[in-house]
Amino acid sequence: MRWSLTSGAVRSSAALLALACLFGPLSGAVYANSDDVIKVEEDWEMVVTDPDPTTNAPQVTCVTSPVGHVNGLYVAFDLNHHSLTDYYSGGLQLQLWNNDVPVANDYPSMYQMLSNDNETVTWTQRMKVNEGLLKFEVVNGVSASWGAFGGSNLLVFVPSSMSDLNQYNPDVSVANSGVGFAGNRVESLTLKRVRLYKRNGQVEQRDVNAVVHHN
Repeated sequence: MRWSLTSGAVRSSAALLALACLFGPLSGAVYANSDDVIKVEEDWEMVVTDPDPTTNAPQVTCVTSPVGHVNGLYVAFDLNHHSLTDYYSGGLQLQLWNNDVPVANDYPSMYQMLSNDNETVTWTQRMKVNEGLLKFEVVNGVSASWGAFGGSNLLVFVPSSMSDLNQYNPDVSVANSGVGFAGNRVESLTLKRVRLYKRNGQVEQRDVNAVVHHN
């Protein structure tokens, strides 16, 4: 199910115009060396030791922002729970926020909980600016509990005047992601690598291997 700004499920059409102006370039830490970056991909890995379906444990959230902070626009990817607009156990949910205001969310129509010991879950969080839209999605997800996941059912977007993602910084993702519940059941949560796609067609991959959580 997707709540998009274009559907009016979360925002009125009048608010859309304000949001489109608001979500322009913001100041922040620069990671992309002011190159003309139009798409960013983050590869994530989570290793779960002994999940507990009876308590919906563990619960994990990974954050990505197009700028060097989370005081404006960012996405939060919930794993093994849904927290917007009501709490549900299990499954996956991608949420778009403007500071502390929910803007949109999307999730597959399944609520399976993590249930396999020593399970490794991998996925990619992608954001892209294109023709007046800023899009976020989860792709290439692999999990024993959820199978393959990502794509059109984990996609949110917003009108934006941003023309590039030059202010992106993975430190923001690392600092704002983590295991919110039952961290003892997660061996590790790691941002493995980042790819920067430039307007001229060049792709720059950087190995990050930033450990967000380790038990």
